[in-house]
Amino acid sequence: MATSTYNCFCFTRKFKMGEVQPPDDVRRVFETYADGVGGGGGPTISAEGLRRFLVESQAEKGIGSAEVTALMDKLRGADGGGGKHYLEKIVKPSSSGFFSIEEFYHFLFSPDLNPPIKHQVHQDMTLPISHYYVFTGHNSYLTGNQLSSDCSDIPIIKALQRGVRVIELDMWPNSTKDNVDILHGRTLTSPVEIIKCLRSIKEYAFCASPYPLIITLEDHLTPNLQAKVAEMIKETFGDMLYIPGDEPMKEFPSPDDLKNRIIISTKPPKEYLESNEAKANGSRKSSNSNASAERILVEVVDEAGAKDLSDCKSEASNDKDEDESEEEEDDPKFGKDTANQYRKLITIQAGKPKGQLKDALRVDPTCVRRLSLSEQKLTKACTLHSADVIRFTQRNLLRVFPKGTRVRSSNYKPMLAWTHGAQMVAFNMQGHGKQLRLMQGFFKANGGCGYVRKPNFLMKMGENGEVFDPSVPLPVKQTLKVKVYMGDGWRMDFSKTHFDTYSPPDFYTKVGIEGVPADTLKMKTKVIEDDWIPVWDEEFSFPLTVPELALLRIEVKEYDISEKHDFGGQTCLPVSELRPGIRAVPLFDKKGTMYKSVRLLMHFKFV
Repeated sequence: MATSTYNCFCFTRKFKMGEVQPPDDVRRVFETYADGVGGGGGPTISAEGLRRFLVESQAEKGIGSAEVTALMDKLRGADGGGGKHYLEKIVKPSSSGFFSIEEFYHFLFSPDLNPPIKHQVHQDMTLPISHYYVFTGHNSYLTGNQLSSDCSDIPIIKALQRGVRVIELDMWPNSTKDNVDILHGRTLTSPVEIIKCLRSIKEYAFCASPYPLIITLEDHLTPNLQAKVAEMIKETFGDMLYIPGDEPMKEFPSPDDLKNRIIISTKPPKEYLESNEAKANGSRKSSNSNASAERILVEVVDEAGAKDLSDCKSEASNDKDEDESEEEEDDPKFGKDTANQYRKLITIQAGKPKGQLKDALRVDPTCVRRLSLSEQKLTKACTLHSADVIRFTQRNLLRVFPKGTRVRSSNYKPMLAWTHGAQMVAFNMQGHGKQLRLMQGFFKANGGCGYVRKPNFLMKMGENGEVFDPSVPLPVKQTLKVKVYMGDGWRMDFSKTHFDTYSPPDFYTKVGIEGVPADTLKMKTKVIEDDWIPVWDEEFSFPLTVPELALLRIEVKEYDISEKHDFGGQTCLPVSELRPGIRAVPLFDKKGTMYKSVRLLMHFKFV
C-alpha cells in the first residue's frame, strides 16, 4: 500500500514597523531654537527657546514663561492619551527645564498640547443672535430614516453632547388623545413621550455649551393638549426657560445675554394675533378660521407649507400644509387670555412664507422674526432674490430644512445657505455623510460652542441697500499652504488585519477645500506602501477668495487595487480657525467620533 506524505507549512506574518523619526522640518526648527546641551551632549531647547518658537514660528500670542513651563510639565506628565505612544522611547534631558529633540517632537505630535484650532470661545458673543450661525438639528428625535425608524430621546442627548443648539420635536396626540407623543407624523416611526424628551433636554442642554438652546416643535395638537404641553415646558425647565417682555422685540438678545437659558420660538397663538389685529386694524377677519396649527406653544416648523410643488408625489401625504392636518373642534376654554399666556413664552416669533417669496423676505424695522424655507425654496430665493435674503438675515433669522424626499436622513449642501447668511441650517444629525461632516467641522469654530459669528461682509449694507453678492467673482484674499508630513496611530486603534490580511496598509491622504465654488479644490498625496507610519512630506496650495467660509477637508484612505479603498479617518476644520505652524491633527471616524490615537502631523501657512 502506498503511503501518503503531508507537509505542513506555517507562515509568520511580518509587519513593517518603521521607526518614528521627526521630519526634517521639525529637526530644522529644533536646531534653530536649541539653546542648551543635554546630559548626553546633544542640543536641547529651554523654556525660553520654546517660548520663542511658539511666538515666532507658531504665531502664538500672549504666551509667557509660566505658560511654557506648564506645557513642558504637562508633556512630561502626559499619559498615552496625550500622544506618548508616538515615541517608542522618550529620552529625557539632564535638566527638567530643557527639551530634547524627542520631547520636542513628542510635543508637536500631541493634539492635546498642539491642536490645529483653539478649543476656547474667542468671538464676541454680545451681538444679536441674528449675527451668528447656530448649530441646528432637524427631526432630532429620530434614530434612523424618516419613515420607519424609532423615536427616542437618545439622538437628542447625542446632539446636545456634540454642541447642537437647536432641537426639533414633532408633537402629536397619543392614541387615546389624552397625552402627547413625539414622532414623525403620517409615517411608521414609533413614538416617544414628550415628557421624556423634555427631561433629557433639561439634563443635557448645556453639557457641551453654555449658550442658549432653542427648542422647535412642529405642532399637531388640540388646544387642551397644547395647554398641557405649556405646563410641561414651564414645570420641567423652570428658571432655565427664558420669557421675554411684552413689547415686540426690535432686536434679538445676544448669546451672552441668554447663557444657560432655553429659548422658545413659535408662531404666536391665533387668538392673540387676531385680538392685536382687531385693535390695530379694526374688525378685519382672519382669512382662515381653521388654523389650529397656528395655536402653538413652542415653535411650529411649517415644513410642509414651505415645500415646492415640484416635490415628488410620494411626499404628498407628508407635505400638507399644517392648516390641513386633522384637528378636533376648538376647546372653548382656549380663549384670548390663554393665548396671551402662550405668547409670553415666545422669544423668537416664527412664520411661514405667505404670498410672494419676495414679500416674505421683507424686513420690518419695528420687529424681528424667524422664517423657515425648505432647501428647494432657499435655492429659488437665492436665485431670484439673493440680496433680499441677505438683507433679511442681517436682522432676522432664516431656518432651512431638508426636503421631504430625503427619507434616509441624508443632508443637502450647506454652503448656499451660509453664503446668504442663513443662521439655522437644519441637518439630520443621525446621518453620517459628507455634508454632515462639513457641518460638524464648521461648528468646531469658536470653541465648539454652537454659535459662530457670521463674516462681516454679510452684515454690511451700503447707503442704497447694497449687500454682498455671492455671484460676483472675487479676487484671491489669501492662499493657504498645507503640508502633510506623516501619520500614526492606526496600529493602536485598528487590528493588524483591518486594512490588509497579509501586509501593512498602503495609506494616502486626500486634502481639499469646501467653500464657495471658486475656492473648492481637491488634492491628494502619493500612496505610501506597506507602512503603518506613512511619511508623505507633501505640500499643497489653496487660493481662497472667501476664507471666512472655507473648510479644510482631510481624509486618509488605504489603497486597494482590487476593491474599494478603505477608510482610515477624517476631519474637517474651519480655515479661519487654523493655527499657523506645525500642528497635530486628530482624525475622526465616519460618525464624527475622535480616534484615540490616529492623527496627522501637518503644517499650515497663510500667504
